[in-house]
Amino acid sequence: MTSGRSISIDAHLPFLSELRIAMRVQGKGDPLLLMNGMTRPMQSWDHFIGAMNGRTVVSFDAPGVGASPTSVRPLSVTELAAVAEAVLDAAGLPDADVLGYSHGGAIAQELAHQAPDRVRGLILASTSCGMGATPGAGQDILRSLGIPQVGNPWPLPDPLGLLWQSLAVSSWSSIPFLGSISVPTLVVCGSRDRVVPPSNSRVLAGRIPGASLVMLPGTGHDLQREDSSRALAHIVKGFLAAPGATQSLRTG
Repeated sequence: MTSGRSISIDAHLPFLSELRIAMRVQGKGDPLLLMNGMTRPMQSWDHFIGAMNGRTVVSFDAPGVGASPTSVRPLSVTELAAVAEAVLDAAGLPDADVLGYSHGGAIAQELAHQAPDRVRGLILASTSCGMGATPGAGQDILRSLGIPQVGNPWPLPDPLGLLWQSLAVSSWSSIPFLGSISVPTLVVCGSRDRVVPPSNSRVLAGRIPGASLVMLPGTGHDLQREDSSRALAHIVKGFLAAPGATQSLRTG
């Protein structure tokens, strides 16, 4: 598939016959599906993808972000997980390893819950359980929604799309089903994350059976920065090569 191609997908959502989703498939090898943070487009994965050689990497813009138009109504986290499934279908993939960052981590948890046969391994980065989570610092949250790096201007999200994404996660929680997630799981966070405090990652790793927790010392919320992306890619590659091997790196 051509990089950045925009296609119509059928996610079988009530009152929405189709969605226009921008997605791209890069590289060759075992598939890895990336799900992004709130407001962040596919381009924000560029540093990470550059360090993930030997993988077929699938990324996409959520509705209302980047090159994907805003949906006519808000989508729930469950429906956004159905969109992720439709992206896998469009890429011709029956399953994949799944990495969800921040807001995308909620979608990844829901996908592992409602379609475990489509998730080989699960990586949850800088994310939380949703409702019931320890909140972050307000100013840091607002800063995280802006353009993260001068000279690397990502397209800003549609304000309505941002509202839709906020509504989705504000009424969702994974607490009821975390104990039923059965796929190999890695939880990663920065030790200085003030947007999604590390205590949230400890909750995820403690409630998901067999999950490993890796905390990156001195790192904040933005695991897509160039230096943090390299560290994240190194950890992810080790986990995907042998799920469970990160147990020796577990911190808490």
